Amino acid sequence: MAYVRLEAAPETFMSLRWGELCALRKSDIDMDARTVRVQRSLTELQNGALAFGPPKSDAGRRTVGFPELIAPVVREHLSRFARPEDDGLVFTGPAGALLRRGNFRRRTWLPALRKAGLPAAHFHDLRHTGNNLTATAGANLRELMARMGHSSTRAALIYLKSRELHQPGEKPQVARSARHGSRRRSAIAATS
Repeated sequence: MAYVRLEAAPETFMSLRWGELCALRKSDIDMDARTVRVQRSLTELQNGALAFGPPKSDAGRRTVGFPELIAPVVREHLSRFARPEDDGLVFTGPAGALLRRGNFRRRTWLPALRKAGLPAAHFHDLRHTGNNLTATAGANLRELMARMGHSSTRAALIYLKSRELHQPGEKPQVARSARHGSRRRSAIAATS
Protein backbone atom coordinates (compact mmCIF):
# COMPACT_ATOMS: atom_id res chain seq x y z
CA MET A 1 0.00 0.00 0.00
CA ALA A 2 3.04 2.33 0.31
CA TYR A 3 2.99 2.53 -3.48
CA VAL A 4 -0.46 4.17 -3.49
CA ARG A 5 0.34 6.27 -0.44
CA LEU A 6 3.25 7.94 -2.22
CA GLU A 7 1.41 8.38 -5.49
CA ALA A 8 -1.33 10.19 -3.58
CA ALA A 9 1.19 12.41 -1.78
CA PRO A 10 2.74 14.16 -4.82
CA GLU A 11 -0.62 14.47 -6.54
CA THR A 12 -1.96 16.24 -3.46
CA PHE A 13 1.02 18.15 -2.08
CA MET A 14 2.86 18.94 -5.32
CA SER A 15 -0.14 19.54 -7.60
CA LEU A 16 1.27 17.30 -10.32
CA ARG A 17 -0.77 16.06 -13.26
CA TRP A 18 -1.00 12.29 -13.87
CA GLY A 19 1.40 12.38 -16.84
CA GLU A 20 3.92 14.51 -14.93
CA LEU A 21 3.81 12.07 -12.02
CA CYS A 22 4.36 9.07 -14.30
CA ALA A 23 7.34 10.76 -15.98
CA LEU A 24 9.19 11.69 -12.76
CA ARG A 25 12.74 10.42 -12.51
CA LYS A 26 14.84 10.11 -9.37
CA SER A 27 17.10 12.87 -10.68
CA ASP A 28 14.08 15.24 -10.67
CA ILE A 29 13.74 15.02 -6.89
CA ASP A 30 15.96 17.02 -4.54
CA MET A 31 15.34 15.66 -1.04
CA ASP A 32 17.54 18.30 0.64
CA ALA A 33 15.60 21.21 -0.88
CA ARG A 34 12.33 19.19 -0.87
CA THR A 35 11.62 20.07 -4.49
CA VAL A 36 10.53 18.23 -7.60
CA ARG A 37 11.54 19.42 -11.07
CA VAL A 38 8.78 18.83 -13.62
CA GLN A 39 10.41 18.52 -17.05
CA ARG A 40 8.36 15.95 -18.96
CA SER A 41 5.07 14.14 -19.12
CA LEU A 42 3.97 10.65 -20.10
CA THR A 43 1.04 10.56 -22.53
CA GLU A 44 -1.05 7.66 -23.77
CA LEU A 45 -1.49 8.13 -27.52
CA GLN A 46 -4.64 7.25 -29.47
CA ASN A 47 -3.04 4.02 -30.68
CA GLY A 48 -2.40 2.97 -27.06
CA ALA A 49 1.34 3.60 -27.14
CA LEU A 50 2.95 5.57 -24.30
CA ALA A 51 5.26 8.47 -25.13
CA PHE A 52 7.35 10.91 -23.13
CA GLY A 53 7.05 14.53 -24.14
CA PRO A 54 6.99 18.02 -22.70
CA PRO A 55 4.49 19.01 -20.00
CA LYS A 56 1.06 20.25 -21.05
CA SER A 57 2.27 23.87 -21.42
CA ASP A 58 5.44 25.94 -21.09
CA ALA A 59 4.30 26.85 -17.57
CA GLY A 60 4.19 23.11 -16.85
CA ARG A 61 8.00 23.07 -16.73
CA ARG A 62 8.49 24.06 -13.13
CA THR A 63 10.04 23.27 -9.78
CA VAL A 64 7.56 22.51 -7.02
CA GLY A 65 8.31 22.40 -3.30
CA PHE A 66 6.83 19.74 -1.04
CA PRO A 67 6.29 19.81 2.71
CA GLU A 68 8.48 18.08 5.28
CA LEU A 69 5.34 16.13 6.21
CA ILE A 70 5.69 13.85 3.16
CA ALA A 71 9.52 13.75 2.95
CA PRO A 72 9.79 10.41 4.85
CA VAL A 73 7.24 8.81 2.52
CA VAL A 74 9.08 10.12 -0.56
CA ARG A 75 12.41 8.87 0.80
CA GLU A 76 10.96 5.40 1.55
CA HIS A 77 9.39 5.12 -1.88
CA LEU A 78 12.61 6.12 -3.65
CA SER A 79 14.56 3.44 -1.80
CA ARG A 80 11.95 0.66 -2.14
CA PHE A 81 10.02 1.17 -5.38
CA ALA A 82 11.79 3.56 -7.77
CA ARG A 83 14.04 2.12 -10.46
CA PRO A 84 17.58 1.89 -9.06
CA GLU A 85 19.47 4.03 -11.60
CA ASP A 86 19.88 7.78 -10.87
CA ASP A 87 17.69 8.65 -13.85
CA GLY A 88 15.24 5.81 -13.09
CA LEU A 89 11.51 6.34 -13.08
CA VAL A 90 9.99 7.00 -9.66
CA PHE A 91 6.68 5.28 -10.49
CA THR A 92 6.26 2.12 -12.52
CA GLY A 93 3.84 -0.77 -12.66
CA PRO A 94 4.45 -3.92 -10.57
CA ALA A 95 6.64 -5.46 -13.31
CA GLY A 96 8.60 -2.24 -13.88
CA ALA A 97 6.60 -1.11 -16.93
CA LEU A 98 5.37 2.43 -17.53
CA LEU A 99 2.14 3.26 -15.69
CA ARG A 100 -1.13 3.29 -17.60
CA ARG A 101 -3.94 5.34 -16.11
CA GLY A 102 -6.65 2.72 -16.67
CA ASN A 103 -4.60 -0.14 -15.21
CA PHE A 104 -3.59 1.94 -12.21
CA ARG A 105 -7.18 2.99 -11.54
CA ARG A 106 -8.57 -0.53 -11.84
CA ARG A 107 -5.77 -2.51 -10.17
CA THR A 108 -4.49 -0.10 -7.54
CA TRP A 109 -6.47 3.09 -6.97
CA LEU A 110 -10.04 1.77 -6.67
CA PRO A 111 -9.04 -1.23 -4.51
CA ALA A 112 -7.11 1.13 -2.19
CA LEU A 113 -10.17 3.38 -1.85
CA ARG A 114 -12.38 0.38 -1.06
CA LYS A 115 -9.89 -0.95 1.49
CA ALA A 116 -9.82 2.47 3.18
CA GLY A 117 -13.64 2.62 3.17
CA LEU A 118 -13.68 5.68 0.92
CA PRO A 119 -16.08 6.39 -1.93
CA ALA A 120 -14.89 6.13 -5.53
CA ALA A 121 -12.99 9.24 -6.57
CA HIS A 122 -10.82 10.28 -9.48
CA PHE A 123 -7.08 10.31 -8.84
CA HIS A 124 -7.00 13.83 -10.31
CA ASP A 125 -9.23 14.99 -7.43
CA LEU A 126 -6.08 14.88 -5.28
CA ARG A 127 -4.56 17.63 -7.45
CA HIS A 128 -7.67 19.74 -6.80
CA THR A 129 -7.33 19.06 -3.06
CA GLY A 130 -3.70 20.19 -3.09
CA ASN A 131 -4.57 23.35 -5.01
CA ASN A 132 -7.34 24.12 -2.51
CA LEU A 133 -4.98 23.55 0.44
CA THR A 134 -2.38 25.86 -1.10
CA ALA A 135 -4.99 28.56 -1.81
CA THR A 136 -6.43 28.22 1.69
CA ALA A 137 -2.93 28.69 3.11
CA GLY A 138 -2.90 32.11 1.48
CA ALA A 139 -1.01 31.57 -1.79
CA ASN A 140 -1.41 34.48 -4.16
CA LEU A 141 -2.43 34.13 -7.81
CA ARG A 142 1.13 33.98 -9.16
CA GLU A 143 2.23 31.36 -6.59
CA LEU A 144 -0.78 29.18 -7.31
CA MET A 145 -0.34 29.42 -11.09
CA ALA A 146 3.35 28.48 -10.79
CA ARG A 147 2.61 25.52 -8.52
CA MET A 148 -0.15 24.24 -10.82
CA GLY A 149 1.88 24.74 -14.00
CA HIS A 150 -0.74 27.04 -15.53
CA SER A 151 -0.07 30.04 -17.75
CA SER A 152 -3.63 31.40 -17.55
CA THR A 153 -5.26 32.78 -14.42
CA ARG A 154 -8.61 31.02 -15.01
CA ALA A 155 -8.03 27.80 -13.04
CA ALA A 156 -6.03 29.47 -10.26
CA LEU A 157 -8.83 31.98 -9.71
CA ILE A 158 -11.28 29.11 -9.08
CA TYR A 159 -9.14 27.96 -6.13
CA LEU A 160 -8.67 31.49 -4.84
CA LYS A 161 -12.46 32.00 -4.93
CA SER A 162 -12.95 28.81 -2.91
CA ARG A 163 -10.56 30.22 -0.31
CA GLU A 164 -13.05 33.01 0.33
CA LEU A 165 -15.56 30.40 1.50
CA HIS A 166 -13.34 29.37 4.44
CA GLN A 167 -13.53 31.09 7.79
CA PRO A 168 -10.83 33.69 8.51
CA GLY A 169 -7.82 32.15 10.23
CA GLU A 170 -8.67 28.64 9.03
CA LYS A 171 -5.35 27.65 7.47
CA PRO A 172 -4.41 23.98 7.78
CA GLN A 173 -0.81 23.28 8.79
CA VAL A 174 -0.37 21.02 5.77
CA ALA A 175 -1.41 23.83 3.44
CA ARG A 176 0.99 26.26 5.11
CA SER A 177 3.79 23.73 4.60
CA ALA A 178 2.92 23.42 0.91
CA ARG A 179 2.95 27.20 0.51
CA HIS A 180 6.30 27.54 2.29
CA GLY A 181 7.69 24.87 -0.04
CA SER A 182 6.61 27.07 -2.96
CA ARG A 183 8.38 30.09 -1.48
CA ARG A 184 11.54 28.02 -0.84
CA ARG A 185 11.43 26.92 -4.49
CA SER A 186 11.20 30.57 -5.60
CA ALA A 187 14.23 31.45 -3.46
CA ILE A 188 16.20 28.51 -4.89
CA ALA A 189 15.29 29.48 -8.46
CA ALA A 190 16.35 33.09 -7.79
CA THR A 191 19.81 31.99 -6.65
CA SER A 192 20.39 29.50 -9.50
